[in-house]
Amino acid sequence: MILTHVDEARAALARAIDQASRIVAFTGAGISTECGVPDFRSTNSPWLKYKPIDFDVFVSSELMREEAWRRKFALDDIYAQAQPGRGHYALANLVASGKATAIITQNIDNLHQCSGTPDDRIVELHGNGTYASCLSCGLRHELVDIRRGFEATGAAPLCSACGGPVKSATISFGQPMPAEAMRRAHEATVACDLFLAIGSSLIVYPAASYPSLAKSHNARLVIVNGEATPLDSEADLVLRGDIGDILEPFAS
Repeated sequence: MILTHVDEARAALARAIDQASRIVAFTGAGISTECGVPDFRSTNSPWLKYKPIDFDVFVSSELMREEAWRRKFALDDIYAQAQPGRGHYALANLVASGKATAIITQNIDNLHQCSGTPDDRIVELHGNGTYASCLSCGLRHELVDIRRGFEATGAAPLCSACGGPVKSATISFGQPMPAEAMRRAHEATVACDLFLAIGSSLIVYPAASYPSLAKSHNARLVIVNGEATPLDSEADLVLRGDIGDILEPFAS
């Protein structure tokens, strides 16, 4: 069933939530666009101007590491003032109520944490763009310190502990997916009875495999998105429209 009227969508979602006891939310860029965070594929997206650099290129070239950091800070400036939106607060409330066991996210914007959801309930499949880490020893580095040094010298940062290359703590194209996050996402997905896929195009794998995994373990699948997805035909319910509008009643 596909619902496009916001009141019908809200009512159907409320019923699905009431009937569930172990909800997992899976979020993509669409939940953050109302917050001023650009998605990756829209026309004129700044991600098209400041394209991510593949992991192997980053590792092999000092010049490309410098360019990657230049693009990183340019993008950060675009959504530096972003705050959680209605969808983030709705999911934070579901977690706080005990209804939702986990939020699995493709996003790197840290807005789920900012909305009040505890870190241990958030699974970041693509990492987090609000800090950096050393590729050699894993030491965390804060962006404010890295940016100060980068703007002073133009040189790509090196780890203060081991001298290894420092990279934004996101998963780049060609970089291995984080094993622990994948494990946690799998465990949460197979144990849930309602899987809410929110704001994701559901075309980026392996992340997009989780809705089908949930269905194969007898969970209901509800997709909330502004546009059609390849998995709409698998879903028990598709709520198509503005994500913030649909989730707004659950945000307070």
